[in-house]
Amino acid sequence: MTFDELVTHLRAVVRPPLPGDRAHDLMAPRPRGSWPPGFNPSQARQAAGLLLIFPAANSPHLVLTVRSDSLGHHRGQVSLPGGVIEPGETREQAAIREAHEEVGLALEGVHVLGALTPVDIVVSGFRLHPILAATPSRPRLRPSGSEVSRILEVALDELVDRRCHAWRSSVRGTEPFCYPAFAIEGVDIWGATAMVLAELLSLLGWPGPDPGDP
Repeated sequence: MTFDELVTHLRAVVRPPLPGDRAHDLMAPRPRGSWPPGFNPSQARQAAGLLLIFPAANSPHLVLTVRSDSLGHHRGQVSLPGGVIEPGETREQAAIREAHEEVGLALEGVHVLGALTPVDIVVSGFRLHPILAATPSRPRLRPSGSEVSRILEVALDELVDRRCHAWRSSVRGTEPFCYPAFAIEGVDIWGATAMVLAELLSLLGWPGPDPGDP
């Protein structure tokens, strides 16, 4: 699928009902994390992330970031450019502003296609609202500030290549868990970011990673 064909397709399908949790579960940790007992999810901090698609080498790519090791939660992990929604901002405005601040994204030529299903990031108390957008040419980007150590430009073709899918294990508190990941460019894309990507890819007909042997 060319970039133009992809954008046309996404404009048509990024609307309710979305795959939502069914798609998120394809790349969710096992077991999936949950809010602490007694926590009201409506009190979660609201954040927005920009899922920006652009053409490169006649193939659709998207922008991701590797978070700085100096950060607290999620340091060194792969994420969408994004952050907290400020008072008076829409989710779309927050996602684009954060991308401008974090990766130097020029605001001109960014076209919002729609919103994907929010993902709860229970370890840090956020509800992430992914905003899907496109730009007609490869953007000139640079890591900005102290939050981003590296910018990734990932081809959608790589994400659906089974050779890039892997299972990992870790510990949450004292409890072991495993998780599927996209292993690309020397990093693992997992957790909330992988779950967002799973919904995007589901809209393109992706059935999910090989179940493997978690």
